[in-house]
Amino acid sequence: MNPLHTQRIRRPLPALLAALLCAVALCSACHDGGGKTSDAPRPPPDAAQIARGEQLAKAGDCASCHDSAKHEPFAGGEAVNSPFGPIYASNITPDPVHGIGRYTPAQFAAALQRGVAPGGKRLYPAMPYPSFATLHAQDVNALYQYFMYGVAPVPNEVPQTRLPFPFNQRWVLTFWRLLFSRHSAYEINPERSAQWNRGAWLVQGLGHCGACHTPRGPAYNEMGYDEHSPLYLTGGVTDHWYAPNLTGDPGSGLGRWSVDDIAAFLRNGHNARAYAFGAMAPVVGASTQYLSDDDLEAIAVYLKSLRAHAGNGAYADSAAARAATQQVLQGGTPERPGAGVYLAYCAKCHGADGRGTPDKAPPLAGSTLTLSADPTSVLRLVVEGSASPQTAGGGVPRKMPGFHTKLTDSEIAQVVSFVRGAWGNNAAPIAPADVTRLRAAIHQ
Repeated sequence: MNPLHTQRIRRPLPALLAALLCAVALCSACHDGGGKTSDAPRPPPDAAQIARGEQLAKAGDCASCHDSAKHEPFAGGEAVNSPFGPIYASNITPDPVHGIGRYTPAQFAAALQRGVAPGGKRLYPAMPYPSFATLHAQDVNALYQYFMYGVAPVPNEVPQTRLPFPFNQRWVLTFWRLLFSRHSAYEINPERSAQWNRGAWLVQGLGHCGACHTPRGPAYNEMGYDEHSPLYLTGGVTDHWYAPNLTGDPGSGLGRWSVDDIAAFLRNGHNARAYAFGAMAPVVGASTQYLSDDDLEAIAVYLKSLRAHAGNGAYADSAAARAATQQVLQGGTPERPGAGVYLAYCAKCHGADGRGTPDKAPPLAGSTLTLSADPTSVLRLVVEGSASPQTAGGGVPRKMPGFHTKLTDSEIAQVVSFVRGAWGNNAAPIAPADVTRLRAAIHQ
């Protein structure tokens, strides 16, 4: 397992049990269909419930995983790469053969919140049912109404997920859930405001932010599901993208972001500090841009309440730091070979001063992603590029080109290392071997 693309894992469990438990290390994929279903009658459609279910499905970002390659809503079939093999997102349209059209409300709730499909089939928890366990019954009922009556059935037969032994032993997921999952609905914290509680419910539950932004443990379980865990939302790697630290760390986290900064990023796909890219771009495009302003502010208020944990890097915005970087860019030094690469390929958009170009490219000076402990996302952006999402208020989507054919591994390591130490940034440099491993992993 590549240390660049996964969290360092200690294995205190017996070897066989640990190997079996690692079968659940699936952060973004969803369960395959299958199992027996019931012919019990469904409740009649309720227009108000269907409308609420649609809102909840958008807040839960169901489309990012479940839309088909043909962009058929929720028809499934797309593969999500895991460390153990491809996982195919299921068809969750009401098609009675290939989808969930014959699920009863109880079966739907069991799959959504406990990871048990009809017939007793255990589901990989990346759905992720550990987060959806926090939903209340009325929320689950609304989602059921929407998927049964508000979504068009699509007879799309998705490939079966076939992981190699021992990761195909789904029986172990019974014990995984007992050990690592949550089992009850969200409980209001009376010491906090209604707005904070709303944000906590969205982040911890329906939005399942921790599925990507929280590091994984020995059994690839999330290392915490709420603010009581010091590792909660401190950053994690999913499908070779690093989801950054969302705690109050002023270097690699949200310590220097305001409530308005966070809300604007989730609404528009960018703000004055950063652009959504990679795995986050479809989350904004299919989910967070549709949240109400009140919900976006609630999320931001909750995130800003998180104390700084797992800090990395620092940023000191000073005239002296900017002048020192400018001198390196103008004259060059043997110790900073990345400066020349930056001037040739990056400065046109991101600026010689690292401050970016409004509505075109984000600043790199003080960039939380640039200062992250794990450089995976920065490296992947340079290697293959990315595009910002299409949103109603975000303007024209912006695309960063990839440089996998123009820059060598050493040059990419040099330019990223330069950026991590320029304009007051202070983060560790990158080794060429890190780039080599990432290229091999993403086939670029």
